[in-house]
Amino acid sequence: MKVVVGLGNPGKQYEKTRHNMGFLVIDQLTDIFSCDLNYEKFKGIYGICKNPALPEPTIFAKPETFMNLSGEFVRPLLDYFKIGPEDLIVIYDDMAIPEGKIRLRPGGSHGSHNGMRSIIDNLKTENIKRIRVGIGEPTYSGVDYVLGKPTGESLQLAEEAIELAAKATKDALINGWAHAMNHFN
Repeated sequence: MKVVVGLGNPGKQYEKTRHNMGFLVIDQLTDIFSCDLNYEKFKGIYGICKNPALPEPTIFAKPETFMNLSGEFVRPLLDYFKIGPEDLIVIYDDMAIPEGKIRLRPGGSHGSHNGMRSIIDNLKTENIKRIRVGIGEPTYSGVDYVLGKPTGESLQLAEEAIELAAKATKDALINGWAHAMNHFN
């Protein structure tokens, strides 16, 4: 079984903000695979997708802990289903990547992203596959920027990156991580 977690902040005021790119990718993936996030447990929501297009059941999930505590959801979810970090993909926003671009990595540091920091701290490993969705460098205060909603050209680039990240995730789930990295990086 695989687990795909999109990071973001719960609540109406955070919908469609740059910091919620992970949530938006999960929304697109659940549409692609006709799955619902119909379980609420471990401080988050998730669904178990058994779509015939997928080689194995896959959990799509969103923490409801707020970004900085994402690991408090991911750890119990993996423990409950007896899934190791090697079968986890985390999707999140990244200011170091230009708007509209994505980057797949097999592991590494949190790169100052507090959601990944929490997951790494809770799982005690940096070997976590991740898809980083570019939101670009802030043009104003970092916190206000990531919690802001993209508009105009930025919105178009965000939508392209969300779609690209969903395609990359689908490819990784069906054809393997190495194939997706070669194709989308």
